[in-house]
Amino acid sequence: MTFQHRAIIDTIPGYKQGKPAPQVAGQRSYKISSNENAFDPLPSVVDAINANALTRLNRYPDMRGWAVVERLAAKYGVEPENIVLGCGSTEVITMLVGLVAGPGDEIVYPWRSFEAYPIIVTGAGATSVQVPNLPDGGHDVDALIAAVNERTRLVIVNNPNNPTATSISDADARRIMQAVPSDVLVLFDEAYIQFNTAEGTSVAMDLFREYPNVVVAHTFSKAYGLAGLRIGYAIAPEDVIDGMRKVALPFGVTDVAQSAALASLDAEDELEARVRSIVAERDRVVAALQAQGWDFPQPYANFFWLPLGERTEAAAAEFLKAGLSTRVFPGEGIRISIGEPEANTAVIEVCERLKTAGF
Repeated sequence: MTFQHRAIIDTIPGYKQGKPAPQVAGQRSYKISSNENAFDPLPSVVDAINANALTRLNRYPDMRGWAVVERLAAKYGVEPENIVLGCGSTEVITMLVGLVAGPGDEIVYPWRSFEAYPIIVTGAGATSVQVPNLPDGGHDVDALIAAVNERTRLVIVNNPNNPTATSISDADARRIMQAVPSDVLVLFDEAYIQFNTAEGTSVAMDLFREYPNVVVAHTFSKAYGLAGLRIGYAIAPEDVIDGMRKVALPFGVTDVAQSAALASLDAEDELEARVRSIVAERDRVVAALQAQGWDFPQPYANFFWLPLGERTEAAAAEFLKAGLSTRVFPGEGIRISIGEPEANTAVIEVCERLKTAGF
């Protein structure tokens, strides 16, 4: 028996969670498929959760998350009314799409990019306009601009782009802002911005202070290592935030997540040291693979992209044999997260074997 439902739902690709570490006899396995922070939670964050949140599980959280909102407002030099929390940056993007778009409206974004975009857009009843990336995995800025028309309600810029790990320059971001009408919002999805070491990269908060139609999405999942607690936020004009709150999931951000976020903001020096360590490991892997003769986009996130085309599945099987779960895009390539040093060394070894085998 089938049930009645919106036909458009059948067109949505299901979101694929990164696979867990494979079980391989006699060796340790690693999950490097979800761009997670491989470090354990900071002790101070765990203490804050235990002390401030676990005794209040019978109560609803502060729906507005004022303590976190006010800390973020002070950090970025904006008003609290310019910030809304969500269950990770994915939810704040969902809020934004739900606010601005519906049937007959279009949302422009690069592709391939974050897999949730088409799901969110289609769920709102709007139409995705997917602009193919350049051969190097970066945004095709001219094509993004050309795709904007009278039906466009939102343009998404993913920096660094997921899964290709490429960065968009400040100059190119400004070209987009200058071309897009001021009544069309431009979302800068910066989930991995802390890892972006590209010279001259776009910094969305700089644009937010100059243009009236910029929205910035950040998360505590990656650099802050709170992926399991689901907390992110958007920074936007006050009227946009007001609208996003109307379509938000009530009480969606738990007290535990809010306490962890506050403790993480208190420990930013420690967390920045961890980010530097992850970037150093990323650069070690990149240097090794380049020395092996691999050609892939220079990464500016906590992951990198191997564009393998029709050889993708065969390469993915070799990673699995080595106890490494990666994010596989059949027929396109493999996204590999930077994990523990031992996992990264195993990646280098697998890539060396693949290159020797003619990849």
